[in-house]
Amino acid sequence: MDNGETIRVLVVDGHQTFAELLGHALAGQPDLRCVGHARTGQEALRLAAELTPDVILLDPELSDADGIAIAELIRVRQPDSRVVILTASEEQALVRRATAAGFAGFLSKNGALGDVLNALRTAHGGGMTVSTDILARLLRSTSPASVPRGSVLTAREDEVLQLMAAGLDARAVARRLGISVHTCRGYQKAVLAKLGAHSQLEAVAIATRRGLVRPDQR
Repeated sequence: MDNGETIRVLVVDGHQTFAELLGHALAGQPDLRCVGHARTGQEALRLAAELTPDVILLDPELSDADGIAIAELIRVRQPDSRVVILTASEEQALVRRATAAGFAGFLSKNGALGDVLNALRTAHGGGMTVSTDILARLLRSTSPASVPRGSVLTAREDEVLQLMAAGLDARAVARRLGISVHTCRGYQKAVLAKLGAHSQLEAVAIATRRGLVRPDQR
């Protein structure tokens, strides 16, 4: 990062070897640093509170707890820590739960290391990253028939939708449009309601299916 800031990352993964390799990869980056490794849900909660990391990279398949529930609890307790999900699971139920929770990233372990590192940077900067294979699965599972057809987005809501599709969170969208975060969240809530979505990612998936997301805005 050009401002010299180091992004502090907590890795939550039950696989020791994978976590160590990821830690070495983070150590090789000038702007990223692994501040800890948790192997269980309880360790994740404790270390997240003690270390207050900038980003938490979490595999939801934990031995002692529901990883998605742990991630949601961490986000409530440490709202300044961004959560990125990294999983090898292809279970549709997990995909739906994670996307509905609205985390800062949802990545597949089958992806490239560079994608994971960039997702951490994007999350810290207020953006969202989703693996293309996970997004494709979500698109297939989202039924356009369930979307309210009578709801039309206003011009401002459409602007917000396009920036949501670009991966920006409420704070980043607010800065881009020159409005307050509170006002922006109101627009986002309206977009989700009109699209019949429960999260930013789900809204983007539905909007993509309906042709509402302009490619040049992504």
